[in-house]
Amino acid sequence: MNTTSAASELRLGLDTGGTYTDAVALEEGRGVIASAKALTTPGDLSIGIGNALRALLAQLPPGSDPARIALVSVSTTLATNAVVERRFSPVCTLLIGFDDGMERRSGLADAGGRVVRVAGGHTASGEEAAPLDEAAVEAAVREHGAAVEAFAVAAAFSVRNPAHERRARSLIRALSAQPVTCAHELSSRLDAPRRALTATLNARLTPQIRRLIDALATVLDQQRISAPLMIVKGDGSLMQASVALEYPVETLLSGPAASVVGAGHLTGLANFVVSDIGGTTTDVAIVADGRPSLRAEGALVGDWRTMVEAIDVRTSALGGDSEIALDRHAEIEIGPRKVVPVSLAAQRHPALLDTLRALAAQARLPERATEFAWSLGTRDAPAHLSPLERRVLGALTPEPRPLSTLVQTRSALAALRRLADAGLAAIAGLTPSDAMHVLGRQRDWCAEAAEIAVGLLAIEERNGRAAAAAESPSALAERIVEAVLRESVRRILGAVLGHDPGVEPARAGADTLSGRLIEDVAAGRRFSHWVRATLALEHPLVAIGAPAAAYYPEIARRLGARLHVPEHAAVCNAVGAVAGVVTETVDVVVEQPALNLFRVLDPSGSRDYSEPEAAIEHARRAAHELAFAAAVRAGAPDPHVKTEITRVVAHLSAGSEYLAEARARSTATGRPLAGLKSPARDGA
Repeated sequence: MNTTSAASELRLGLDTGGTYTDAVALEEGRGVIASAKALTTPGDLSIGIGNALRALLAQLPPGSDPARIALVSVSTTLATNAVVERRFSPVCTLLIGFDDGMERRSGLADAGGRVVRVAGGHTASGEEAAPLDEAAVEAAVREHGAAVEAFAVAAAFSVRNPAHERRARSLIRALSAQPVTCAHELSSRLDAPRRALTATLNARLTPQIRRLIDALATVLDQQRISAPLMIVKGDGSLMQASVALEYPVETLLSGPAASVVGAGHLTGLANFVVSDIGGTTTDVAIVADGRPSLRAEGALVGDWRTMVEAIDVRTSALGGDSEIALDRHAEIEIGPRKVVPVSLAAQRHPALLDTLRALAAQARLPERATEFAWSLGTRDAPAHLSPLERRVLGALTPEPRPLSTLVQTRSALAALRRLADAGLAAIAGLTPSDAMHVLGRQRDWCAEAAEIAVGLLAIEERNGRAAAAAESPSALAERIVEAVLRESVRRILGAVLGHDPGVEPARAGADTLSGRLIEDVAAGRRFSHWVRATLALEHPLVAIGAPAAAYYPEIARRLGARLHVPEHAAVCNAVGAVAGVVTETVDVVVEQPALNLFRVLDPSGSRDYSEPEAAIEHARRAAHELAFAAAVRAGAPDPHVKTEITRVVAHLSAGSEYLAEARARSTATGRPLAGLKSPARDGA
């Protein structure tokens, strides 16, 4: 155990994003004492993490050594980015007791993967609706086990009785070494279809989070850092790495949640709007009275409404490295996919600049002239790759080649993108970051490569519009940046209005009106001859993320907002990662399935009572014990537990009422354990 005083302990915060990996060191009473950034390396995350950590350690004050590091905490956008960009590992989901309508409502058809329906499930009161078809479970594992990387199990009313989910998990584990997610462990709320979707996303994210934690463990061991390893959840609280391996879906919106915690820590503001622009996404959240707003109905990420309790963050596929393309009307289209900026790719691979020059000299451009791909070659190809994926992978080289020479069909392009999603290949293309290099507002990478690529897109746009001359690279770059500014303002305003009671920005009329207001204010036009309209945010706008200083002064001007770009804005997520606490919440429900019969739906085993107060007391104790145990498992050695009881009373007739339902909600909160080696590190 580290015997130095608490005041001298260091805590390290890391954030692994789609483009950069950030690192900070905080010391009690002094705040941030060092920070560093390194490019994320998707093919082998340990390279980028190692580069960031070594750069950070080199900046520590003289005399510092790894023995002083008491805690390492990590936030990540990997899960969020995977969902937004629809990058998933193959899984099989078993739906127990589902009918056609329940399966349709789950959205699993859109989420992809293999889905198998199995007889079984329970009723709303926890009684078995039909026996579990164990033979069907085993048959599904034998049929799909070799082609998937994880399983998910969701049963009807499993929050009332999880027996069939637990039995199915046992059967799967007897036949397969792949991880298994049970839906009832992710949410205690009713809504089996959404629990099924959440469980499927959890299963699909498990391999990606395992790669992250394995990379972290490798790097920390190399640096002889034996501190506990924590991961940020979507609500901004922390959990041990071992827990994150079981419930990776809890890391959805981890990066945005850490950014909110970090923004409050760095600015000291109690009421503000925070916008975090990264390489892949822009995330907007509201903080009121020092507390971030939570989305009670579950995190909305991309097109999917999950049952993960998370900070109410509006996430959109708009970042510095979002792919720029032309739609069928030759209009600029941003995202949703992330690519390596051409300027960065040319910086890493100097031969790409010669390729770009040769393309610019051609009389006729090939399709996708601004896109390139190469193999990462950092790990073996998974066994489940399709023949087409293997052929495309075999055509790649370690140096970037034009997509036009690699793929000729849509199916081959889709296969290449799947290889990139799996970390086996990289795709470079034109991005807002390239446009900023053309305009001289960003100078990190190869500006000449960016200018040539923007010029190639200008020629493509000219051909699409049948224009006489191509737009200049600088003019097109300005339009790309303007598209980012306009969309950012729209997203921030929509998020703010979404928190305003009585305002419905999602309605078509309101959306059109706010859209016109944004456009007119940005262009300096008069909104109406009869109405004078301006925009002015009531509370400050805190902008964080590496590109924040380049974009947000103009965004704040259009929103009429007081802008705060804190000193450590570029590494704010890493600050938030280490500034959080462990928080676990558990609900235990009491219902009355029959007159004067009060059933406690305790996950460890339901129990019936004849008196409501006895049932409620049981629920209170169970919720307290479960929340305490969950917080300890998550990494808080001595959490404080607060329990609230809510009652739903129904009326039979005038003057006659009965308890329809009661709920005991216990929340356990505590600081993470520091100074001892985390058990998660040994099994990671």
